[in-house]
Amino acid sequence: MDEDYAAEVGSTALGVAMARALEHARSGRLVADPLAGRFLAEAGITVPDPAGVPADSGVTYVAVRTRYFDDYFRAAMAAGIRQVAILAAGLDVRAQRLGWPDGTVLFEVDQPRMHEFKQRVLDAAGARARCARHAVDADLRGDWAAGLAAAGFDAGKPTAWLLEGLVQYLPAAAEEELAETVHALSAPGSMLSAEYVHGWEFEEMRDDPLFAEAAERYGVDIIDLWNIEPRRDLAKWLDTVGWTVTTEEATEVSARLGRPLVSGMDAIMGRSLLFSALREG
Repeated sequence: MDEDYAAEVGSTALGVAMARALEHARSGRLVADPLAGRFLAEAGITVPDPAGVPADSGVTYVAVRTRYFDDYFRAAMAAGIRQVAILAAGLDVRAQRLGWPDGTVLFEVDQPRMHEFKQRVLDAAGARARCARHAVDADLRGDWAAGLAAAGFDAGKPTAWLLEGLVQYLPAAAEEELAETVHALSAPGSMLSAEYVHGWEFEEMRDDPLFAEAAERYGVDIIDLWNIEPRRDLAKWLDTVGWTVTTEEATEVSARLGRPLVSGMDAIMGRSLLFSALREG
């Protein structure tokens, strides 16, 4: 995996926090995330007036994606799953935002410096988790499964896994290894949700001038961070090893939520796929 992977994911975490802060400020929001702005303030970043942010800037895409995964976790709760693992958790605050049932244990896997920054902001805000939360210091380039186990993860229990904004940054071999590790740690009844982009879409998306404009506006060139190596189809592979997979284009999800991705960055990112999967017994 690339030497600068950790730093790159840190910059994208702040970009996602910006989008969530802007969505939080809008009427009829899909996601409430009052902590997103606090992370930006700690990093010395000012949240712009939402009225001055272009409607097609990609903020709605992040909101749709976030809501999709929030709903995925609600489905996992309803299915009785009480163990959760979020890989490359970044500035995710679902431990604080969602109404977890009693007995839920949630593991957030990321770099130590990400956890340190995040915890500093959470402490200053007095934000408490609504479940048993464990920050696991582990590098996804290494033996992160050992870090999970040391933190109390039980591979014998069904787990709800989340890979949000992750796989497109990984080299193909690293993505495959990660997926195989998740599969090996997943008891029957486990669930998995992720976002990914078809390989053939990468270059078309990368070459769109709107990405260059967004990079200049927000200071994060997402396409340069994506890894465009050819790779196997993650959802199809899961289907071959015993998972039942349901896939939707982000545009379909957005229409269902009443916030269509119709133009600009939203339409480009709307070609991404979102899926949820269940491991059968």
